[in-house]
Amino acid sequence: MFTKLEQLKQRYDELSAKLNEPDIMNDRELWKKMIKEHSNLSDIVEKYEEYKTVLDNINESKLILEESSDEELRMLAKEELKENSGNLEKIENEIKILLLPKDPNDQKNVIVEIRGGAGGDEAALFAGDLFRMYSHYAESRNWKTEILNMNESDIGGFKEIVFMINGKGAYSRLKYESGVHRVQRVPETESSGRIHTSTVTVAILPEAEDVDVDINQNDLRIDVFRSSGNGGQSVNTTDSAVRVTHIPTGIVISCQDEKSQLKNKDKALKILRAKLYELELERQQKELSQTRKSQVGTGDRSERIRTYNFPQGRVTDHRINLTLYRLDSILNGDLDEIIDALITTDQAEKLNNNQNK
Repeated sequence: MFTKLEQLKQRYDELSAKLNEPDIMNDRELWKKMIKEHSNLSDIVEKYEEYKTVLDNINESKLILEESSDEELRMLAKEELKENSGNLEKIENEIKILLLPKDPNDQKNVIVEIRGGAGGDEAALFAGDLFRMYSHYAESRNWKTEILNMNESDIGGFKEIVFMINGKGAYSRLKYESGVHRVQRVPETESSGRIHTSTVTVAILPEAEDVDVDINQNDLRIDVFRSSGNGGQSVNTTDSAVRVTHIPTGIVISCQDEKSQLKNKDKALKILRAKLYELELERQQKELSQTRKSQVGTGDRSERIRTYNFPQGRVTDHRINLTLYRLDSILNGDLDEIIDALITTDQAEKLNNNQNK
C-alpha cells in the first residue's frame, strides 16, 4: 500500500510542477485533464502526509521513552504515543477507503425519476412528498433542481415526475436512493382512520454526456403533440410537447413541461441519454459477474429499500437496518445521516471484499 502511496505522491508533485509550465497552460484540453487528475489525487496525498506526520510523532515519543529518565517528559510521551497510535489506525482506514476504485459517475449530476406505485392517489401524494424531500436536500447542498417532465395527479402530487439535480458529487450522495420507497399513513380521504400502505419507485440516473452515449439519429422517432394539464395559456394551443422513441430499445420519453418544442426535445434527449447510459452500465455489471455487486450501491429499483411510517414518526432503511424517529425532518430534506450510514456500509463491504480477494 505504501509503495502505491509514494507513487501517487510523486505523480502529484510532478503534476504540481507541470501545471505552471507555459506549454501545458496553452494546451487547454491537456491542462484540464491534468488539473482534474491533480484534484483527484489531492485528498489521498494530503491524508498520506498526515499519516507520515503522525508516524514521526510516534517514533519521537518512543525515542523519548527509550532514552529519557525525566518522569514528567516520559508521562507526556506516553500520552502522546497513545493518542497518535489511535490516530494512526484511523488514518490508515481512511487511506484504504481513498484507495478504493472510484465510481466514475460520482461527480456527475443526476436525473431523478419518481413514480407512484401501489396505492393510487395516496402513492401520487407521496411521490410529491419525495420530490419536495429531494428538492430541499439539493437546496441544503447548494445544488440546483430543474424539472424535466411531470404528470400531476388530480388531487395533488405526481403520477410521475422527472427532474435533474445539478451539483458536484450529486450522484455520489444520491445513488443509494434508487428503489421502492414505502409509506404507511392514514390518507386524508380515509374516514375510518385505517392505515394504508403505498409505494413509490425512485430511480437515480447519472447524467450522460455526449461522450458517454452516442445516439444515432436514425434510431429515433420524434413525434409532437399538444400539451395537457397545467402549463399556462399555451397548453392545448400549440404542438409543443415532444415524444422521443428510441427504436432499438423501445424506450419512450415524453416532455411537455416547456412551452418551447425545442426545449422539450432537448430535455427528452437528456433523459434518453441517461437511460441508455444506465443500460450500458447494467450490461457491464453483468459481464463482471465475478465482482460481487455492493448490497447498498446503486439499488435495484424493484427492491424495497425504505419505509416511512407516519403514525410512529419513523423512517427505516431496510438495507442497513437503520431506524430514525424523526420523519418530519427527513421529509424536509435532512437526509445526511441516512446517506452517510449507507456510504459507510458500502465502503466497509468494499474493503472487506478487497481483503478477501
